[in-house]
Amino acid sequence: MASDEPKAKKQKLSEEKKEEEKKTETPSEETPVKLSANTLFGMGNPLLDICAVVDKDFLDKYTLKPNDQILAEDKHKALFEEIVKKFKVEYHAGGATQNSIKVAQWMIQEPHNVGTFFGCIGKDKFGEILKQKAEEAHIDSHYYEQDEEPTGTCAACITGDNRSLVANLAAANCYKKDKHLDLEENWKLVEKAKVYYIAGFFLTVSLESILKVAKHASENNKLFCLNLSAPFICQFFKDNLMQVMPYVDVLFGNETEAAAFAKEQEFETKDIKEIAKKAQALPKVNTKRQRVVVLTQGKDETTMAMSDKVKTFPVLKIDPKDIVDTNGAGDAFVGGFLSELVQDKPLDQCVKAAHYAANVIIRQAGCTFPEKPNFK
Repeated sequence: MASDEPKAKKQKLSEEKKEEEKKTETPSEETPVKLSANTLFGMGNPLLDICAVVDKDFLDKYTLKPNDQILAEDKHKALFEEIVKKFKVEYHAGGATQNSIKVAQWMIQEPHNVGTFFGCIGKDKFGEILKQKAEEAHIDSHYYEQDEEPTGTCAACITGDNRSLVANLAAANCYKKDKHLDLEENWKLVEKAKVYYIAGFFLTVSLESILKVAKHASENNKLFCLNLSAPFICQFFKDNLMQVMPYVDVLFGNETEAAAFAKEQEFETKDIKEIAKKAQALPKVNTKRQRVVVLTQGKDETTMAMSDKVKTFPVLKIDPKDIVDTNGAGDAFVGGFLSELVQDKPLDQCVKAAHYAANVIIRQAGCTFPEKPNFK
């Protein structure tokens, strides 16, 4: 009997060694996390992207610059109908958060409907097209439908390599917590998720909805992710942003947003690594998780700050002549990141996927992509 003991001990040690080895294996060798529907939740401004190649006369008529992003004014209202009548248009489900959820779902492929999306649309033709397009992207969209404002649209007026974007938020501005998020069947979908993502743009629409979701994530030790989205969010919606910040587990932004944020927060630095570190160290409610800050810089390296270190990651090289449209790059980056985060992959792998998705999207017009990803 005694002679079996060393053998048993040896076996136990070799099993422990195997376990240790398993832990350090590369992510691709791990058993993938089985994903189910509604694991990833997004809430934001749903816009129907209307893309068309237009002519210079059309740009001049609406005083548009060839390469620009603006919010529609009264003088642009007729543009949306005219572009559809006059040119061959393509429709895509758009808006920053919805784009990211769409890209995450594309990266994941199966099962469908891993991504849930909430936002507000109108009861109209564009709303119907948006629902159809979201379904084609295999995301589980649940829109609050109201008839006071038409569905939000974004006209992409293409001339040559240029793209002039005109966004009319309309219905997207009308999301109501009590009319949609609070409804039992909708809140159940929120509870099903384990990763949440909201673009900063939604801070202008429904702060109380964001806080309800953020608090739920924090109280249940789930991951809440937010994007700075634009310098004007950091400047003019600073109070709303800072009410949400204590619940943020993963903060995304680009270099111009990071600079605006640092200025408003009086960080007194323009160094991207320092900004990431200081944003990472801001007060946080759920202390079980350290905040992660991920800042992109276009073709330059991506910076990621974690509890004790700042890491940088070079982006994938691309020949400038292969770049068709960089507009969806930020949304795609987040989508790629979320697709791995939701599968509990290491953060380095999340950044790798983010870079891959952004690299694919900038080769296409708008936030569109080939049928299947080729990511390992």
